[in-house]
Amino acid sequence: MTKILLTGCSGRMGKVITELAKADPDVEIAAGIDVVKENGCSYPVYGSFGEVQEEADVIVDFSSPRVFDTMMDYALEHRIPVVVCTTGLSEEQISRLREDAKQIAVLRSANMSLGVNLLLKLVREAAEKLAPEGYDIEIVERHHNQKKDAPSGTALALADSINEGLDNAYEYTFDRSGRLEKRREKEIGISAVRGGNIPGTHEVIFAGTDELVEFHHIAYSRSIFGKGALTAAKFLAGKSAKMYSMADVIG
Repeated sequence: MTKILLTGCSGRMGKVITELAKADPDVEIAAGIDVVKENGCSYPVYGSFGEVQEEADVIVDFSSPRVFDTMMDYALEHRIPVVVCTTGLSEEQISRLREDAKQIAVLRSANMSLGVNLLLKLVREAAEKLAPEGYDIEIVERHHNQKKDAPSGTALALADSINEGLDNAYEYTFDRSGRLEKRREKEIGISAVRGGNIPGTHEVIFAGTDELVEFHHIAYSRSIFGKGALTAAKFLAGKSAKMYSMADVIG
């Protein structure tokens, strides 16, 4: 049984993870941390780490960058592994994660979905085979009209994974308007679509002569990220100090 300390437990993802944990016999949320104390939680919720009395095997973080430093101080003091799911961390905070990973196990991912992380691996392998044969690479991501950032972090992660497999020789193109020239050979086009309530969709296209290879991923609910976070928590508990990724989880 993996015991979890859940930060941001009263947020949208925190509530999703709480429900998923109820159905998973291998995990238990020992306590939660949030400025908003939900009365419906089946576990104690504290406003600060200093109040926590329960022991935990791993911290799962879906809070905010404001909580990050206090959380990492607590994790180091108690030698608890941390699954960092919070986005928007500063470069200084990311650097701190790398340093702290020398003392405790740390896992950070731009996207906790197991499917997306498998896709990151697959598109890299595809690029290594297809790009040298002259295939053009395009990424199209679609999201609902409330999403503020573009392109999505997942689209950039897909581009980075592809580029790493190609010795980082490719440039990213986000906008071709005003360019009176043909497509450059070594570029990855990244396009963003926003509208209605479109579920998070990512499409990676390898376009060759007389042949098209496409990879698709569609996220129909937040539960896929919660499931990935719980899988990562079970994986990380008891691990030695190191910086891990979801690639380690899926093998």
